[in-house]
Amino acid sequence: MSVFIHIGEEHVIQSEDVVAIIDRDLVKSSTIIDEMIQNQKRRNIVIDTSHDQAKSIVITTEFIYFSTLSVATLRKRSSLNFTLDKLEDYSEDYEE
Repeated sequence: MSVFIHIGEEHVIQSEDVVAIIDRDLVKSSTIIDEMIQNQKRRNIVIDTSHDQAKSIVITTEFIYFSTLSVATLRKRSSLNFTLDKLEDYSEDYEE
């Protein structure tokens, strides 16, 4: 079962497609990550609608997203969705 994560703006991704979620500040301090992102921008697979307010970078199997949400917030959202999926559905017990 796919779990969807809202990563900010109008972007919703499937959790199974997530490769990594990294702090935006890492890009500033890592030439390797910066070079990778620049290469992917040339391939038009970087989606940056953050208007320079990105707090995290979400790398999926197809795209790289700049998100205005923090790594901690995205982790909570993905964990919450995982927890909700594991809950049993008792709605039938309450039908009249």
